[in-house]
Amino acid sequence: ADIRRRPDIDVPAADIRDMAYTLIRVLDSDGQAVGPWAGSLTDAELLAGLRDMMKLRAFDARMLMAQRQGKTSFYMQHLGEEAVSTAFRRALQPGDMNFPTYRQAGLLIAGGYPLVDMMCQIYSNENDPLHGRQLPVMYSAKDHGFFSISGNLATQTIQAVGWAMASAIKNDTKIAAAWIGDGSTAESDFHAALVFASTYRAPVVLNVVNNQWAISTFQGFARGGSSTFAARGHGFGIPALRVDGNDYLAVHAVAKWAVERARRNLGPTLVEYVTYRAGAHSTSDDPSAYRPKTEFDAWPLGDPVRRLKDHLIARGAWSEERHRQGEAEILDEVVAAQREAETHGTLHAGGKPSPRDMFEGVFSEMPPHLRRQRQQAGY
Repeated sequence: ADIRRRPDIDVPAADIRDMAYTLIRVLDSDGQAVGPWAGSLTDAELLAGLRDMMKLRAFDARMLMAQRQGKTSFYMQHLGEEAVSTAFRRALQPGDMNFPTYRQAGLLIAGGYPLVDMMCQIYSNENDPLHGRQLPVMYSAKDHGFFSISGNLATQTIQAVGWAMASAIKNDTKIAAAWIGDGSTAESDFHAALVFASTYRAPVVLNVVNNQWAISTFQGFARGGSSTFAARGHGFGIPALRVDGNDYLAVHAVAKWAVERARRNLGPTLVEYVTYRAGAHSTSDDPSAYRPKTEFDAWPLGDPVRRLKDHLIARGAWSEERHRQGEAEILDEVVAAQREAETHGTLHAGGKPSPRDMFEGVFSEMPPHLRRQRQQAGY
């Protein structure tokens, strides 16, 4: 199979069957951008992407520490997967809607969503945009194209396809992006989403983030056999691509291709991002119980931040000194946001949402039994 080719946007799914089994890459081992998928971003855009990933990594480190200090009950980090969501977000337009899982906070950060608001949600404090009604890290921001995260696995895939179908019915140009992890593709909702996306040619990009591990099981359990997650699109006639998820340039190029395909009403695309979850599944997880402690040292596919940094240095657009300076500036920005968020309270201290909020935002007109309950609770 010729993995070097970049097919036309309107290519029939059958003509690129092989691309579900190969891996699209742009950055080579020397940090050079090569092949037909290269050249879609300027140095300024790449530097913005590097800062997005660095900001997400710094945000993760501070919030992980905050959880260990008892300031929040729960956190999930993105270490190793930063390129996937941040690069994809830069390929979207205002009005498009993501239906994410709990490991795509990069969609918000790359879209300019305020760090303070994200932190207030994690702390469930008085300024939590969701008033304490969602588990920490389960953000929701309609104006930033970020649909409410659900704790139930795979539900977001059928919701994304339905939203995309509605957009097409209204003759709109907005598209949807579904997100799912490798383990959750074993859920029936994922397959139902593929049926409807294929049947109705929905303007949707179906993203599968293969980070090698579900909560505590290797991705092979969910995948089965010797095929790939991308290949699951074949049975539904959906074009499918596999991309190096730690290569920012490759992720962006493939995202742009799939997004344009959806926007031109050419139907859905399934994209598998091969990446690596370097950290624990969540703060409730100990990965040493189910995978070798030294596995992280090998870091399959390499560190996405370092790979983009090395590419920009090779291009003469960046340097080790400027990178260290950038890390310091970003850390200052994240720490300042954390200080501001903590003035509004943390899990065990300071301001909290009002219990009254649990009764609001469910019905357009509150039914009598809820009104009675609210009054009995003294709100």
